[in-house]
Amino acid sequence: MADPCWWVRCGLSRRQKLEQLLVKYLFTSEKLSVQVHPGDDDAQGDEAGKDECWLVLDAEPGAKLAIGFEELVTSEQMKEAAISGEIEGLLTWYEAKAGDLFFLPAGTVHAIGPGLKLIEVQQNSDTTFRLYDYGRPRELHLERAMAVASCGQYEASHKGTVAARGQVLFDAPHFRVDRVEGAPDAATCAALGGPILVLPIEGEVTWGAEVANDAGDTRAKAGECVVASSLELFDFSAAEVTLLVSAKQA
Repeated sequence: MADPCWWVRCGLSRRQKLEQLLVKYLFTSEKLSVQVHPGDDDAQGDEAGKDECWLVLDAEPGAKLAIGFEELVTSEQMKEAAISGEIEGLLTWYEAKAGDLFFLPAGTVHAIGPGLKLIEVQQNSDTTFRLYDYGRPRELHLERAMAVASCGQYEASHKGTVAARGQVLFDAPHFRVDRVEGAPDAATCAALGGPILVLPIEGEVTWGAEVANDAGDTRAKAGECVVASSLELFDFSAAEVTLLVSAKQA
């Protein structure tokens, strides 16, 4: 039987996942591609739907994220702008700061600029359709992107802040993300069934030797991620701020 608690050190380009979810730490030094993901209803063949969300941990002055369009465009206008490179100017760019939150439903055209450190939670899917990649020699997927992309503005209700939302940062169709200060209370432990992803943001979480992995690890700190069958396996006495990510049952 697998250990009820195991962990991975999550650095640049490292990922941790449950069967349904994938969590990434992203550190950007250049603009990432303009892209879009299909939803469960319009994914084809071996594609898979992807809703996702971002929590901005840190941002250099002027760092921005692009989400949705400044005004309604047609699919043909989007395609022409993608080919010419003008699509970047059609998008709405949000200046980001620590504590900002963005939920991106499938079909939302988006891009991430340089100078950002963020956590991304998403459905466990690698299906990405690139519309524009700043001249980098990678494949574009214009026809599929046109088929799944929303052509309008980003809904204001999908954007928020940690300060405004409190403990539950995202309560999305496929996942829930909680931000807990100190130890989670009994109601939180009861609401979040396992398995669960635990990401210390400040401080650390520990667990007993009886559930440690083969390397003997019994603690995780900021920048690391733990997957466990239950919150009851953890000691949060040294935790300051922790993210708890749980999948919703289909």
